[in-house]
Amino acid sequence: MDTPHGFHITFGRIVPDRYDSHLERRLSSMKGQYSDEQAFARLAQNGDPVLYEVYELARPAVHGELLSGISIVHPGKVGNEYYMTKGHFHQLLETAEVYYCLAGRGRMVTETPEGDWAVEELAAGKVLYVPPRWAHRSVNTSENEDLVTLFVYPAEAGHDYKTIETRGFRKLILDLGKGPEVVDNPAWGG
Repeated sequence: MDTPHGFHITFGRIVPDRYDSHLERRLSSMKGQYSDEQAFARLAQNGDPVLYEVYELARPAVHGELLSGISIVHPGKVGNEYYMTKGHFHQLLETAEVYYCLAGRGRMVTETPEGDWAVEELAAGKVLYVPPRWAHRSVNTSENEDLVTLFVYPAEAGHDYKTIETRGFRKLILDLGKGPEVVDNPAWGG
């Protein structure tokens, strides 16, 4: 029989004291996701930096279970586009997710298969509900601080990264000299 459990977060470099899996997503795994391919190639030649990390508490992928963890998007840019997560729909499209921003500043880029989109600000203390049918991607808009979020979603939801890898998101978050700006993605392949 399972019992209630959790993890502690130490502020500063926020990493949970207990987790079942740790993912490091490097630049090389984000090929085709950034709008400036030349900037991507230049950065890739100088190493393969870690763009973000995910720490998860595993749960059985069955109805009624909730999966939770911490996502840490590091600061940096590829050209004028901020470091970001790969972004995903859920395999079970009718699945919601909740994010609680613990540290940093950023944006959550979201969209539906039908063409609706929204970009929400993330800042420490903000809770964000991502409704069913909405793909989502976290973007760190800070110059020198990690964007750290706690996430919770139904464990059976799964991830559909392929759709985003194929067509991207409709909107990009770029630094065009005045801080973060939402712009159309000229390469979006809806």
